[in-house]
Amino acid sequence: MVTFLILLFVLVLIAYNFLRHPKFGKKPSGERLALIQKSPQYKNGKFENQNFTPDLAEGANYFSVSYEFFFKKVERKIPADLIPSIKTNLHEIPLHQDVLAWFGHSSYFIQLEGKRFLIDPVFSGNASPISGTTKAFKGTDVYTVDDLPEIDYLLITHDHYDHLDYETILKLKAKTRKVITALGVGSHFEFWGFQKENIIEKDWYEKIELDENIILHTTPSRHFSGRSFTRCNTLWTSFVLETKDFKIYLGGDSGYDSHFAEIGQKFGPFDIALIDNGQYNKNWKYIHNMPEDVIKAMHDLKAKRVFPVHSSKFALALHAWDEPLKKVTELNRLHEKPLPLITPLIGEIVELKNENQEFKQWWNGIN
Repeated sequence: MVTFLILLFVLVLIAYNFLRHPKFGKKPSGERLALIQKSPQYKNGKFENQNFTPDLAEGANYFSVSYEFFFKKVERKIPADLIPSIKTNLHEIPLHQDVLAWFGHSSYFIQLEGKRFLIDPVFSGNASPISGTTKAFKGTDVYTVDDLPEIDYLLITHDHYDHLDYETILKLKAKTRKVITALGVGSHFEFWGFQKENIIEKDWYEKIELDENIILHTTPSRHFSGRSFTRCNTLWTSFVLETKDFKIYLGGDSGYDSHFAEIGQKFGPFDIALIDNGQYNKNWKYIHNMPEDVIKAMHDLKAKRVFPVHSSKFALALHAWDEPLKKVTELNRLHEKPLPLITPLIGEIVELKNENQEFKQWWNGIN
């Protein structure tokens, strides 16, 4: 009995010290918390979605979902082959060129109207607070922070580990002018040494005039947040990036809901929409789009071209690694009004204003 109690004490002590690591961030407090409490999205001590959003779908329970997640064998969940890529030198791209480079999952670089944006970068090799778990697929970590030019605006959609990576953020500190994110997320950045005056936090449907040519809007998504046991004490968001002649929807993580049509009505049509398409499951369909939801969302948003993201780098769900791209491509092909899909290799340059640029289905033939 004594041995058991000693062992239990040691385990509790280890867990306590582990959870105190800076990577877990810091929950909002003080003036930041007071501002959060004024948000229409903040109710009963936490942020909520526009409509009721259960963690799990009808008929699912935490035990069965957890058992399936950890013990069910899924063929090709992780690719056996190397994921192909193109190592474009981002330092050499002239500022007048409007381009996008994808780094896998939901991380990407945008250069527009002479400004450089970096969205949800994860370059540490894993999407988890525990090193060596949720590893990036072979071939997907070809970029590092050193490969990036100076960043004008670092955009973070929410604080989950596959979107807000502690190691990457620390390395970005010296080359990032401003951080723009949702309410509460700035608490992590301040805790990690970023200057308060360089952090901009917004609620849904607020706008930031970046300069006379570029406006950034924060818009709703249907998801949740949290880096430890406390959930939803920071907000999650999507973004609308708008110039005088171009609009991009930067979707972040989201399940399907009325907000897509709402955003499409308010800001559409979009020249390009980046939409969450991957790491889905029928058991958590309310917080991640199923492939058929992506098709509905792209039309709700009034998108002209669509970039399905949130796949091809981490295995966070029970589907084959390439299923999201295969399914959305086929569903789009069968739709009465198919839209051009943007499906670049990691590092391949997307010419934002070239509507005729074509992309290969690069995932075909990769095991």
